[in-house]
Amino acid sequence: MTRHDTVVEVDGLRMSYGSTTVLADVTFAIRRGEVLALLGPNGAGKTTTVEVLEGFRIRSGGRVSVLGSDPEHGDQRWRARLGVVLQSWRDHGNWRVRELQAQLGAYYAAYADETHPRPWDTDELIAAVGLTDRAGTRVDRLSGGQRRRLDVAVGLVGRPELLFLDEPTAGFDPRARREFHDLLLGPVRDTGITVLLTTHDLAEAEKLADRIVILGGGGIVAAGTASELARDIVGRDLVRWRLDGREFEQSTSAATEFVRELFARHSAGITDLEVRRGTLEDTYLTLVQRAEDTVAQETK
Repeated sequence: MTRHDTVVEVDGLRMSYGSTTVLADVTFAIRRGEVLALLGPNGAGKTTTVEVLEGFRIRSGGRVSVLGSDPEHGDQRWRARLGVVLQSWRDHGNWRVRELQAQLGAYYAAYADETHPRPWDTDELIAAVGLTDRAGTRVDRLSGGQRRRLDVAVGLVGRPELLFLDEPTAGFDPRARREFHDLLLGPVRDTGITVLLTTHDLAEAEKLADRIVILGGGGIVAAGTASELARDIVGRDLVRWRLDGREFEQSTSAATEFVRELFARHSAGITDLEVRRGTLEDTYLTLVQRAEDTVAQETK
């Protein structure tokens, strides 16, 4: 991965509050155009990491580069290249959807030049997030799902190169969560934008992210795709089947090869074959438990 392909570089990031260390030696990178999910239990340092990258919090140590600049010294032109979708934000509820988007777009227009494009056309962006029929609706009269679509539009209005999504579906019902996932997998991904997503929802991370970084005990305990993490950490698949009326099961690290050999030996008689592969949830729980055990041992 070359520097040209890298949007975010974090090397040895540290953050302490007095005698309490939240982050210790956190290192990872985000490639251009990918969605990276940052997972971890409460207190693992997800929000702190994101706030450092956004330039809202000064780190205690380490090196951080976002879009080629140190966030600690990022100016307004640098900030115009970022998009942020918070869990919630206060605004004027009497603004109408189109009015709000047009006003925000006008702010970003001041930073448009040969290296940074003009902001999204207001109506085009509203259509992209599925709010055309709500363009004249007051913000405080939108449903929860519609409001989240507006939040994404606010994050995208300046055509950012990097979009931060901080637990974007917290408190959503299943329908609103599915609509948001469709939005991210469709219009947002179609822009080629780079996304950093923090979430507690394991299924969400597995569905949306190209790669996953898991924080625990003040550092990174694992990183990779969902399937890589499940294979490398959990390691074993479980195969169940029935043969001549009897039930069998086998734990194996190579389920495909095992099933192939099973059918080669028993070409007939096998029924109810089931392969259960290691999941991201298995991986996550294993890693979090290991990190907690390590911290507990160190504090004894």
